[in-house]
Amino acid sequence: MAASAPGRARRGWRRARAAGSPLSPAAVVLLLSASAVLAPPSENSTTQITSTGSLVFQNFEESMSGVYTCFLQYKPTVEAVVRNLPLKYVIYAYREPHSYYQFTARYHAAPCNSIYNISFEKKLLQILSKLVLDLSCEVSLLKSECHRVKMQRAGLQNELFFTFSVSSVDTDKGPKPCTGHNCESSKRLAKAKNLIERFFNQQVEVVGRRAESLPEIYHIEGTLQMVWINRCFPGFGINVLKHPKCPECCVICSPGSYNPRDGTHCLQCNGSLVFGAKACL
Repeated sequence: MAASAPGRARRGWRRARAAGSPLSPAAVVLLLSASAVLAPPSENSTTQITSTGSLVFQNFEESMSGVYTCFLQYKPTVEAVVRNLPLKYVIYAYREPHSYYQFTARYHAAPCNSIYNISFEKKLLQILSKLVLDLSCEVSLLKSECHRVKMQRAGLQNELFFTFSVSSVDTDKGPKPCTGHNCESSKRLAKAKNLIERFFNQQVEVVGRRAESLPEIYHIEGTLQMVWINRCFPGFGINVLKHPKCPECCVICSPGSYNPRDGTHCLQCNGSLVFGAKACL
């Protein structure tokens, strides 16, 4: 795209090649400013050159990432030859990382081929999901395994190894509309983490107060582990050295790199010639 204005100084913008897919539903407005005289607005619905010479992006899309060149034409004096001053800018799309908690827990179990373990797994997932429902969060079971573990004093016993994740969903998809500062994803996830930790601690307390023999399936104290996970969408990655002003942002991968899945960083690929590459060709 290009734009210019009549007069002794003219300023136009031109864009280098870029590629990618749309970002939705987020809308991003980016401003680039430099001294220049008037320029007419662009006819493109996603970009506009303002009267002050700023290039404005609206409804910014991943495919709009790339190198932009501003051509400034001016005359120092009326009799002088027109001079050209090219200014290059690199515009990067970015997305908030996909953040969630991953947690593991172990249970003393029935024999590994028992149907009771399967029933318990379904019931546990239902309880955890209901626990965080009002926070517009969801719990997913990532992995479930049963192993026979040799204990020092108790000999062989069956144990269930669970790996779950708890992530936030759009607040308008939850059972209760949520607005305000406390509806931020990180705050809702922090509350969900506290509820889950309290739930497993209560199980330990209940088992400790039992006068009769232990149930066949029960939570093993001290096995709950929760870890905060940041993941970027394919084609994006975190790079603190390259983007120090946004160290936790998932920024679109530059040419020469790619991210094929929900990893944290862009990987090197000399064959990648576009922004936002999801494969190394």
